[in-house]
Amino acid sequence: MSALRRGYGGRRGAGARGLSGAPFSFGGFVLPRWLRRPVRLLARLGAGDLQAPPFAATALSAAFLASSLAYGGYVGGNLDGFVQGVTARTGFAVDQIKVVGNRETSEIDILDKLDLDGWTSLIGFDAEAARERVATLPWVEGAAVRKVYPHTLEVRIEERQPFALWQQEALVSVIERDGRVIAPYTGGNQAMLPLLVGSGAPMHGPEFLDKVARHGELAGRVRGYVRVGERRWDLKLDNGITVKLPEDGVEAALAELVRLDREQSLLSRDIVAVDMRIPERMALELTPEAVKARQAALKAQGLSKRKPEQRT
Repeated sequence: MSALRRGYGGRRGAGARGLSGAPFSFGGFVLPRWLRRPVRLLARLGAGDLQAPPFAATALSAAFLASSLAYGGYVGGNLDGFVQGVTARTGFAVDQIKVVGNRETSEIDILDKLDLDGWTSLIGFDAEAARERVATLPWVEGAAVRKVYPHTLEVRIEERQPFALWQQEALVSVIERDGRVIAPYTGGNQAMLPLLVGSGAPMHGPEFLDKVARHGELAGRVRGYVRVGERRWDLKLDNGITVKLPEDGVEAALAELVRLDREQSLLSRDIVAVDMRIPERMALELTPEAVKARQAALKAQGLSKRKPEQRT
């Protein structure tokens, strides 16, 4: 212990040395502790006391080759691909994808927008760019893409809310309440949506459907809401009857229609249409069969009223 104390506390002109003889102080300046180990290592290398391990040359060659490849990729603009390839083969390749929140959006369409291949690395994957691609799908209102290390992608989407189907000629589309078109009609659960027909129907449809919905027994029988001439509505019922509503006073006409059906089973009769376009006047259009039956009844009634001929 006395030798160690003399080594550190000798003459002020001599620099302090470590156990390997490397100076730790120079003219009163003492090396920081974190630099002493590298200095000691360099001193041992200079003195020939330290021999490199057998694999050192191989390790240095590999490091040089890797750095050369990285530099070449950077210069050539292929550094991202190089990083992707290396990290994917070291356990960071995407092999699990979790999709949450999709009902109408196909998982296949979402996977296609992620633009993955068999060796896509989670480290180099651009989640924000993938989110922007997923957000372009028709049903997607909002999307989030999150990387869960070491090898999972999580995709969460919020879909647009369908309100009705809108038919223009032969084209049927799913629309939102504000009238924006979401996507073409594809069947399935979308068939349960109310059907709006005609130009201007998406704009005026929500308000009109709210009025009809106040009369539940009638609303349950409506199969189509037809906008006529950008002015008024027709109702297509489940039994084929068409109700022609007036341009004004729609709520009063609906209430009268429901009352007559409840009291006189109006909508269960053998009729084709109920015309309510003229206030205070309702016209019924009979089916062809009903017309024939009525004509036959009138004819029979006319014959019965004739007086028998008197013979002399």
